[in-house]
Amino acid sequence: MYVTTFLRYVRLGGRCVSARVVQMRNLSGADAINALRPFYFAVHPDFFGRHPREREVNENSLKRLNGYLENLQKPGARSPKPANLTFYVRDTKEKADSSGSLLASGFRPVTFTLQSKDVLSTVLDVLSSCSLSVEHMQDVLKAETEKSSTQQPGIAFYCPIKWDKTYYTFTGFRDPEQELEQARRVEPTLSLWLRNNEPEATKKQNASLPRREELKRLKRELIQKLGLLNIRWQRKWGVAHKCCQLQSLGRLSTQSPEALHILRGHVIVFTDQSGMNASGHVMLGTMDVHHQWTKLFERLPSYRSMFQQSDWLKERISHLLGGIQVIHIERMGPALPLEEHYSTLNTFHKRLLSQRLSLHPRSMQGLTMSLENDLSTPCLHEMGHFIIPTMCDTLQLQNFLQSQAQEARRRMRRKDKLEAEEEDIISSCLQDLSLHSLCKEPSVSSSQMIPCCRRLMEERSPQMQGLHLCISHFYSVMQDGDLCIPWDWKG
Repeated sequence: MYVTTFLRYVRLGGRCVSARVVQMRNLSGADAINALRPFYFAVHPDFFGRHPREREVNENSLKRLNGYLENLQKPGARSPKPANLTFYVRDTKEKADSSGSLLASGFRPVTFTLQSKDVLSTVLDVLSSCSLSVEHMQDVLKAETEKSSTQQPGIAFYCPIKWDKTYYTFTGFRDPEQELEQARRVEPTLSLWLRNNEPEATKKQNASLPRREELKRLKRELIQKLGLLNIRWQRKWGVAHKCCQLQSLGRLSTQSPEALHILRGHVIVFTDQSGMNASGHVMLGTMDVHHQWTKLFERLPSYRSMFQQSDWLKERISHLLGGIQVIHIERMGPALPLEEHYSTLNTFHKRLLSQRLSLHPRSMQGLTMSLENDLSTPCLHEMGHFIIPTMCDTLQLQNFLQSQAQEARRRMRRKDKLEAEEEDIISSCLQDLSLHSLCKEPSVSSSQMIPCCRRLMEERSPQMQGLHLCISHFYSVMQDGDLCIPWDWKG
């Protein structure tokens, strides 16, 4: 009992939660995919091209794992039967286990049994069975724990545990209080951080140069061969990972060229799930295998039809709301599937038809709006677009749009001005600092990016010359040598 309680304590970020709370916790499909990314990177069949037997084992085990996870997410479904799985795990950055089972080919066989009753526990079991880190899940675990702590009394039991320091010394486990104290230490200045990390970034960047050139070549050739408009990635995967994805698509185009003709004129986005997104781009799930991609290509005509119907719904909504344009804003994280987008538009359109609004046909022209399922009241974004709940009261919506239209136009003019200023200062920063590239995370706004670039040009650190720089919310050296610095870095 003592050991079980402790293990649960460690898994949930240093907090003890009742068994009932643990059972309530369930990751979404997208969250599970994100959490298992190190695992997929270590076992994906595309990395086993020279080892057909191991490739087949991993492909079959992945199908069974995906089926197990899907079953756990189905409401009212029975608990799945225990599943015994075997994977060949590549020796990535994670070290091989102490049993010394790493084969000469660079991977090791791992066999384990799935018998967890929720997605979160299953994900943790898969990672730990393959000796892969769960550090990247700390935010998820913390958020889940905090969510549980806000439940009504009687629904969730929550109590902190404080262990004696000698326990951590004896067991070798990490002391959460000590880690928290380390995290609270003063953030380093930009110059100090660059001095400590620039050599590593330069080394990684130089090592990645051949892969970067290979990525450009593969992307260019596939766009030309398949008649694509573009190839993009939903997440910031490493260059080697992107190359593997393109090589996999290239092999499929050679093996089944007739199946890929239908992609002509499309944008392909490598992301967490296969399908079509709200922008009409073809999504290829990076954890999927070729037959799943092929099935998607067969369904593209029906996706195209749904996308056309979505456009028609947007036009009808615009007509009913005074000419306002319905837009979809792409955010970080999982892409919005077209099916969900169409359902949202259809539901909102039906509500508008049931209660006709008395808006002038062109009173809202030039303005934009997006629909949100998880919102209760309409609001105006700082960038000037309206965010409207799908189930919004139509009378309340009309009053809100009319009262906020002028302010929305003012914010849109400010946004256009900021974006133009941002584009100019990024160009100046690139040139003045002799950077190889300069970008920002989507979560960094123009009003944050502009002062950041100004300060960088004032600082003029020579250690940035020739590097790839990304403005983010944290310091980091990425696997290919890209530097991430927070937009509000300290001088």
